[in-house]
Amino acid sequence: MRIDVLTLFPEMFDSPLSHSILKRAQERNIVEVVLSNIRDFATDSYRKVDDKPYGGGAGMVMTPAPVFDCFEYVQAQADQVPRVILLTPQGTPLSQDKVVELSQQPRLIMIAGRYEGFDERIRTGLNAEAISIGDFVLSGGELAAMVLIDAVVRRLPDALGDDDSALDDSFCNGLLEYPQYTRPEVFRDMKVPEILLSGDHGKIEKWRKEQSIERTKQWRPDIYEKYQQAESRKNEK
Repeated sequence: MRIDVLTLFPEMFDSPLSHSILKRAQERNIVEVVLSNIRDFATDSYRKVDDKPYGGGAGMVMTPAPVFDCFEYVQAQADQVPRVILLTPQGTPLSQDKVVELSQQPRLIMIAGRYEGFDERIRTGLNAEAISIGDFVLSGGELAAMVLIDAVVRRLPDALGDDDSALDDSFCNGLLEYPQYTRPEVFRDMKVPEILLSGDHGKIEKWRKEQSIERTKQWRPDIYEKYQQAESRKNEK
């Protein structure tokens, strides 16, 4: 997979891309992440990429020309048809289903905004899909792009070393992940549940499923309700 990121601050990505899973995935040629500076495509001497909004209002808005020029330059660097993503709090909330869907694409182009947002013609003219990582506002789309890159890359084959480990992640089966324990068996009078020491894999699997259901019910009732609805539909078939 190739992931392009169009940003005003490419240096912000240096640390996340240089460690752990993202670093190894690039070294193994599982993913190629290419950063492009939108400001390099500004045409005036001040390298200006923003302007006052029509109709008045606070702040500045990213202008379309540098973004379009940067996008077209980047798009021409590879043959794959890209999925274009605009990182914005106005977008569709990111979900694990969306992450899985995006991980199956050969190429993604992510556009990280700044200031008060994008000129709307950037979204419509580039046919970009608006995605949000949550109902809150960041100083720019760079952090959101990093979150999306990390979530997508860990779903790529061989990125984790053990592909089955991603299947137990929270949300992958409509539930939160079950509680995990490791050594020591007893820590500050807190003991690992006996079932996990039993060696009975069938009972352990059943316990984990029960714990996932209970944890989801307590911590994320919204997800639990969807899980119940899905289970009801299964039973009706």
